[in-house]
Amino acid sequence: MDGNSIRATCRITGTAKNTVIKLLVDLGEVCSLYQSHVIRDLPAKQIQCDEIWSFVGAKARQVRRGAMGDGDVYTWTALDADTKLMISWLVGRRSQEAAFAFMNDLAGRVTGRPQLTTDGHNAYVAAVDQAFGWRAHYAMLVKIFANNPDYRGKYTPPICVGAEKVIQWGDPDPDAISTSYVERANLTMRMGMRRFTRLTNAFSRKVENHAHAVALHFMHYNFCRAHTTLTRNHPHRYPVTPAMAAGLTDHVWTVEDVCALLDPARPLQ
Repeated sequence: MDGNSIRATCRITGTAKNTVIKLLVDLGEVCSLYQSHVIRDLPAKQIQCDEIWSFVGAKARQVRRGAMGDGDVYTWTALDADTKLMISWLVGRRSQEAAFAFMNDLAGRVTGRPQLTTDGHNAYVAAVDQAFGWRAHYAMLVKIFANNPDYRGKYTPPICVGAEKVIQWGDPDPDAISTSYVERANLTMRMGMRRFTRLTNAFSRKVENHAHAVALHFMHYNFCRAHTTLTRNHPHRYPVTPAMAAGLTDHVWTVEDVCALLDPARPLQ
C-alpha cells in the first residue's frame, strides 16, 4: 500500500514471494467485499468519473503478436468530490459493456439526484442513461488536444488546449463540471501502486491480482490515509479520511485494522 513492488516487499519484510502474493489475494478479496458492503446509500452531491490505463502481461500491440497477457486494462473510478471517497471502481476493458457494469454499480451506491461529470468517452452516455436516467444531472468535460509542435518521440503527451463543458441532461452547475479531483486520485493510484508505473517492468502478470491490488489500494485510500484537504478543513485539524468524511467510520484505520478483516469471526459492519 506504499508503492512497493512484490519483490521489494519480500526484501523489506524477509518474506517469501508466494506468501506476499497469497496475502495480496486474500486481503484484496476481503477489502473488495467489505467496501462493497459498507459503501452504500451515500448522499453524494457531486460525482466525478474517469478511467486510468494500465496493462496486464503485455501491452495490446504485443499481445496481438503472440505475447502472453491480457493487454490493455482500464480501471474505471467514481469519486465523491466533497468527501473525496472513492465510491466505485471496476477493472476491465474500455468498452460499452464495462461502462454499463460500472455505472449500474455506482447507481446502486448513491441516493438522491447527484451531479455526475465524466470525460468525453462515448460509452458513458448510454451507460449513464441506463443506470441513472433523469436521476442524475449529467454533464461531460470534453478535453481538446492539439498536436505537439515540439514532438520528439512516441512518449510525448499531446497538449490540452482547452475543455468544453457539454450538458447532457438535467440542470448541472456549470462551475462544478470538472474531473480534477478524480484525475488527482488517479495520480495517487499511479504513485501508490507499483504495477501502475509507466515505462517500467513493474506490470501485473494476472488480471485477478491486478484487481486485488486495486481493492487494497482503495481500502487504504478510503479508510487509512488522512486526506490533506479534509484534515485542513477540520476545526481542530484532526486527521480525516474520506471514509470519515462520508460517515462510514469514526476513526483513522491502521494497517492492522485492515488485516483484521481476514478474521472470519469479524462481522462486516
